[in-house]
Amino acid sequence: MATDMQRLVGTSEDDEEMGMDVKDEDDEDDDYEENGGEQGNASGMVGLDGGNEMGTATGDNRFPQHQQFHEQVGTPGGGTRRSRPVEEKERTKLRERRRRAITARILAGLRRHGNYNLRVRADINDVIAALAREAGWVVLPDGTTFPSRSQGQKPAGGNSTIVTSSSSHVASQQTPSPSLRGVASGYRSPLEFSASKGVFMPTPSPYNVSSTSRSQTSIVGDGEAQRDNRPLIGGSMDNADEKQIADLPPRLPERDLAGTPYVPVYVMLPLGVINIKCELVDPDGLLKQLRVLKSVHVDGVMVDCWWGIVEAHAPQEYIWNGYKRLFQMVREVKLKLQVVMSFHECGGNFGDDVCIPLPHWVAEIGRSNPDIFFTDREGRHNPECLSWGIDKERVLRGRTAVEVYFDFMRSFRVEFDEYFEDGLISTVEVGLGPCGELRYPSCPVKHGWRYPGIGEFQCYDQYMLKSLRKAAEARGHPIWARGPDNAGTYNSQPHETGFFCDGGDYDGFYGRFFLSWYSQVLVDHGNRVLSLAKLAFEGSCVTAKLSGIYWWYKTASHAAELTAGYYNPCNRDGYAAILTMLKINGVSLNIPCVELHSLNQHEGFPETFADPEGLVWQVLNAGWDVDLPVTSQNGFPCLNRVCYNKVLDHAKPMNDPDGRHFSSFTYLRLSPVLMERQNFIEFERFVKRMHGEAVLDLQV
Repeated sequence: MATDMQRLVGTSEDDEEMGMDVKDEDDEDDDYEENGGEQGNASGMVGLDGGNEMGTATGDNRFPQHQQFHEQVGTPGGGTRRSRPVEEKERTKLRERRRRAITARILAGLRRHGNYNLRVRADINDVIAALAREAGWVVLPDGTTFPSRSQGQKPAGGNSTIVTSSSSHVASQQTPSPSLRGVASGYRSPLEFSASKGVFMPTPSPYNVSSTSRSQTSIVGDGEAQRDNRPLIGGSMDNADEKQIADLPPRLPERDLAGTPYVPVYVMLPLGVINIKCELVDPDGLLKQLRVLKSVHVDGVMVDCWWGIVEAHAPQEYIWNGYKRLFQMVREVKLKLQVVMSFHECGGNFGDDVCIPLPHWVAEIGRSNPDIFFTDREGRHNPECLSWGIDKERVLRGRTAVEVYFDFMRSFRVEFDEYFEDGLISTVEVGLGPCGELRYPSCPVKHGWRYPGIGEFQCYDQYMLKSLRKAAEARGHPIWARGPDNAGTYNSQPHETGFFCDGGDYDGFYGRFFLSWYSQVLVDHGNRVLSLAKLAFEGSCVTAKLSGIYWWYKTASHAAELTAGYYNPCNRDGYAAILTMLKINGVSLNIPCVELHSLNQHEGFPETFADPEGLVWQVLNAGWDVDLPVTSQNGFPCLNRVCYNKVLDHAKPMNDPDGRHFSSFTYLRLSPVLMERQNFIEFERFVKRMHGEAVLDLQV
């Protein structure tokens, strides 16, 4: 027993480390005494029922007597006197040092022998949180603790329990516990929301996600590493930055994916790999990186073909020089290509490190006719992409927007015919809106939007209003030819508006009419462009990308989705019509944000009712229900094993009766951080598992 105890609490080397920590903190004792002594300590130590119990738990059986002393010297105002006998102050200091020494030894032992991921300056709260998670509880960043659905389920061996968060459910058919459903007012679990829409939720794997992680990314965009005003979405460790993010908390059960279907993995190239002059930037450095990717059996790379670069100066004058050199380099390395027809600008979102506007000749037209761009209620125009109102309007030097897109795609197909013929170009993704996604630009950073704002409707250019008038007149209610006047602003929350609040106008007669028209315009735009894309790229795989608008998903209205054009309130499946349209055109579905965890939300936004997992499973199942091939990509930086495991959960769902899986996965994106040794080792391991290969360090 003595030997086991010594092994748990650490060796003499641990004591030396512990001594350093205690010595650093001893200097705080004098300030500690001057500010209320033991009263401050009682409030600083967090117990289940208060500081007194925690003090007893640390081995000081004299603490109740000291509390009694406090009660005897208490002032009528409820405070305590600062002047106390010297002997009592010395005893207090001795007790505090003893408590810190015990804590330090516990931490050293857990770090060394228990494989707990505890920071160097961890306190008793971190120990309790780690032990609670080990016992199968969920511990939120603010300390809220409740049983998970996996509590009480222990793997064979009995020495440890399955560690889980409520966003990563264990292989179980249990229903959510009442305590979980009651975490927040109005909260409903992802399973409940999925059931309301008839979504199949596979039996997920028991990956643990640290709920003390820092945020890594922002919300919408091309998948750029976005750094400001961002929700917590990843599974990174405490105080982790991008260089440390590959650290893996041990004891995480993982699925053995050896022998599972082969899912190709692509890596998206940097946004500025081709500059504004259509020249390849740093070809030697890129060639080295491509060879490294090939060495770990990555299948290929993805690259944006920017409309604002290729057709920059005059209509139907296309410059492909930089892309020709890039494609030749990729061919030499024997990688495949996924190409994105990017008809939007780059540079308006968080993390954009290059600026690629729309073509100059389009900008000139926009100066005289700004209604070719999406417009909000205040009349602000957004030049990020063209309004869908001009899809059939000849306002672009005699051409419609759809004709412009088709001419661009046809030029690309002719220019790179040999790459299509030999199969080097495996997929063409067609940009359908801002960030290449089929959605309205409802959350423009340049107009002041910040997460978790609901965004604004973008239907106030003259062409969209004309379409709305026709729809209202056809319905027999010309007065409905207007946008909602009580839908709030970009940064409003649903309950602050009359349109999106529970029981709001969104579910009234006018609201249903407006949202049906608004979402149908989105579907019609996608149908027009994709039908021509299939004509231009006949015989090739074409994909369309949706957006992951997951905040406010657990509210009744799904406000952020509504402003983006996804008519998906809790009583309606807003993605079925979109995916049926993709099926009719023979187009694959690309869904982002498959690495996100539902409960890991930023501490500053505790009540956004976000549910990325519920959203992903709803869209994924809607696609599979109509037999669509599904591709995917991470929406935000993904460098640690927890995020990779979440991707694998979606790419190869556990116990799916139909054995469905992704047709490919694209990693965003190639960067110096990814190429760092530890991060790249973790990425290589992920590629092997996507390919169905065995890995040696599988944790079971």
